[in-house]
Amino acid sequence: MTERPRGNVETSADDLAIGASAMRWTGDGLVIDIEERDVRLGIPWRRRVCGQVKVYPEMLNATAFALDPMGKHIWHAIAPRAQIEVEMERPGISWRGSGYLDSNRGTESLEDGFRDWHWSRAHLGREVAVMYEGRRRDGSIFASALRFDSDGTPHDAELPMVAPLPNTWWQMERKSRADRGHAGVIKTWEDSPFYARSTLATRLYGEPVTAVQESLSLDRFRSPVVQWMLPYKMPRRSL
Repeated sequence: MTERPRGNVETSADDLAIGASAMRWTGDGLVIDIEERDVRLGIPWRRRVCGQVKVYPEMLNATAFALDPMGKHIWHAIAPRAQIEVEMERPGISWRGSGYLDSNRGTESLEDGFRDWHWSRAHLGREVAVMYEGRRRDGSIFASALRFDSDGTPHDAELPMVAPLPNTWWQMERKSRADRGHAGVIKTWEDSPFYARSTLATRLYGEPVTAVQESLSLDRFRSPVVQWMLPYKMPRRSL
């Protein structure tokens, strides 16, 4: 996660390269090559981080959704369900499991369009349930529930009750949706001043599920203090 200037970006219909890292569509999956250097506060030398991630969609969805009335922000769950293979050379770790692939695009930055965002995904047999909601910058609220069938086709679903979750160590507010409004945090994977990602134990549409949940505060992200801290987490540099 390194920001680089325009000259370090190359793209085509099936390939995207940002600096030394790149991704390419091979026909049956997405291959992501990682070649970076880590960043540690107060330590000047940067260790190499390199490896490969392969994403094999189990379903593909062709429908994208506008998140605002003007269509300035588009969300697309490209592969609501996928298998992943991770093979890292440095550090030397590897695993396989379930994955998900989506994208956001738009004509303005996220922080100009939204104040906050909450999202979750869970497997329901061969289907996938995705919930997303938040507050736009103008104060209006959006909230939706989708169920993707085994072919990847999205269908509107009844929106479950709000399930409050405890704040993170950084006091990030987070919430999800669940039957009867009950969900528990199994583990918080990522905890930052403006973003959190967690695993939940909950029930959706009558089924016990393990869900992946994320909360994003764009109010916090755009604050001067967080903007000052960002280069320590995601450096800006050329090759």
